Amino acid sequence: MKWTRTRAAGALAVGTASALVLSACGDDAAASPSVSHEPVTLTVAYWGNFGFTESEEGPSLESVYEDAHDWVSLEMVVGEYGATHDALTQALIAGSGAANVAAIDEGYITGFVAQAENFVNLVDLGALDYKAEYLPWKWDQAANADGSVVIGVGSDVGGLALCYRSDLFDGAGIDSDRDAVSAAVGDSWDDFIAVGEEYVAATGKGFVDNATNILNPALSQLGLSYYDRNNELDMEAIKPAFDTAIAVIDSGISAGIGAWSPEWNAGFANGDFAVLPCPAWMLGYITTQISAETFDGLWDIADIPGPGGNWGGSFYTIPDQGTEAQQLESWNFIEWIIQPDQQIKIMKETGNLPSQIGILESEEVSAFTNEFFNDAPYGEIFAGTVLDIPGAIYYAPNNGKIRTAVETVLNEVQAGALPSQDAWDAAVAAAEAADV
Repeated sequence: MKWTRTRAAGALAVGTASALVLSACGDDAAASPSVSHEPVTLTVAYWGNFGFTESEEGPSLESVYEDAHDWVSLEMVVGEYGATHDALTQALIAGSGAANVAAIDEGYITGFVAQAENFVNLVDLGALDYKAEYLPWKWDQAANADGSVVIGVGSDVGGLALCYRSDLFDGAGIDSDRDAVSAAVGDSWDDFIAVGEEYVAATGKGFVDNATNILNPALSQLGLSYYDRNNELDMEAIKPAFDTAIAVIDSGISAGIGAWSPEWNAGFANGDFAVLPCPAWMLGYITTQISAETFDGLWDIADIPGPGGNWGGSFYTIPDQGTEAQQLESWNFIEWIIQPDQQIKIMKETGNLPSQIGILESEEVSAFTNEFFNDAPYGEIFAGTVLDIPGAIYYAPNNGKIRTAVETVLNEVQAGALPSQDAWDAAVAAAEAADV
């Protein structure tokens, strides 16, 4: 696999013969000459599993990095998703207390780009050398309008596919072969709904977990969020995706179970739903909710209807609060973690999908299969879907609030508290009320 840079770089084998560290000065064992090698501690804040500390094969990336950079000590600060972003916000307001390397999710990144003065501009550290390697829409999400300021480089993207229970498909008389499922759902959500209606008629149970989890993939396929790039709420533009979610509800195929709830977690095992749109990073989550011995090979992965899609993905940033040495060493760490060998190792162990085009198109990624998910070629599936989406999705600072307001309306429809014919007006009103 080819990895290019416009400035000179040297390689150092660490941990295994294939692991690469690209240094700014080209010196085999040294970091940038501006780094003194004085002992330094870096805090790295993130949520979930970014692949730093958990490893099934060999040492963790945290220890590999520390072994190769013995003057650096890493302190991993792992928190909850929302709390991690809230803590960063508060630290930026206070002017102290932020991690040296702070992960930020795509749903929050625009709000932090709006306060770019609180972050190190990675352009000044050489980040533009990597721009051509990244999916263009991914790169642009962490940059200002003219690209002169970049506060983060991509860690991963979500990609989107369908995760489904093959045994439940078989029980409903629906061909559960991976290719057959992909063909059955076709190129549109209408085909997906038709398969769902067949499933519900045969089983009497919900087909998909929740209509809200259809809304967001449908939005990503439009290349839209709830705002235009002038930060103006634009509900009319997203109406086709909303109509798709309402069609899912009206067809009776939604189980109406809220994501991340105890009922949702239990549903992976008890058959309350048979399919859900899932990003690459959700594979690991699903396996934590069910018994590997009981369900090994019963879950599978098929193509998502429509032109690909993305759900989630994060960035590495450097808040402008540490010492100069900490900031430079933070960039060295980020440069190292985004290299192909580290990114492929992370994908293999966590399912997290890299953000770089060359890695996504590589033979290594194409060859990845997931034993638990019936040996599905998840590398090929998820790389294909993320390479296929229309372009950048703009998430304004208030996007999360609007999303919650609109999803609340959909859940009211699913609960029978609101007629579906009134849902659009209610969603517009809720979004406008939340747009403050």
